Amino acid sequence: MTVGYIRVSTEKQTVQNQKHAILEYANAHQLGSVTFIEVEMSSRRSTSERKIDELLALLVSGDTLLVSELSRLARSLSGLFSLVNLLIEKGVRLIALKQNMSLDKNNINNLQNKVMLTMFSLMSELERDFISARTKEALKARREAGIILGKPKGVIQASMYDSDALRIEELVKLGVPINKISKLHLGYGTAKSLGEYVKKIS
Repeated sequence: MTVGYIRVSTEKQTVQNQKHAILEYANAHQLGSVTFIEVEMSSRRSTSERKIDELLALLVSGDTLLVSELSRLARSLSGLFSLVNLLIEKGVRLIALKQNMSLDKNNINNLQNKVMLTMFSLMSELERDFISARTKEALKARREAGIILGKPKGVIQASMYDSDALRIEELVKLGVPINKISKLHLGYGTAKSLGEYVKKIS
């Protein structure tokens, strides 16, 4: 499936220019019919309002996502890196027309593709490192303030969400609602237990 994501931030802008460019590219590269997700609002709105969570739920491995430019997808560089990394992990091919960029983890023979995949992966890893560093600093400050951390002795601290911790952190950072992370992205657990887990790792 080929999906075109269109977002305009003001009433003066129109979706038609983006749609035309996407359709023109899809026809030229024989990508078949295009399913559009259109949003007319600011990037500062939540991912639900910008339909990012709907987009992530719709796309599966082998699909192609077309955008007129990368800035349509996120409101910050860190958010963009996280979202692109999620798309890559899902096996979705991302094409950004303005940047003349095609990212597909299955296309290992294209040098530009390799470089861009490596860059986005590195940026996402750096962002996770920053999150980890901030978490450690916060824990240290709590210890120095005399706050007792952790659970009582004998209590098992492992969680069923531990294996997906990084993925959960990225989705939360993107603003995806807890119930949708549980139901659409993980497929296990409950919104309540996941919400408690997120509080503990935040």
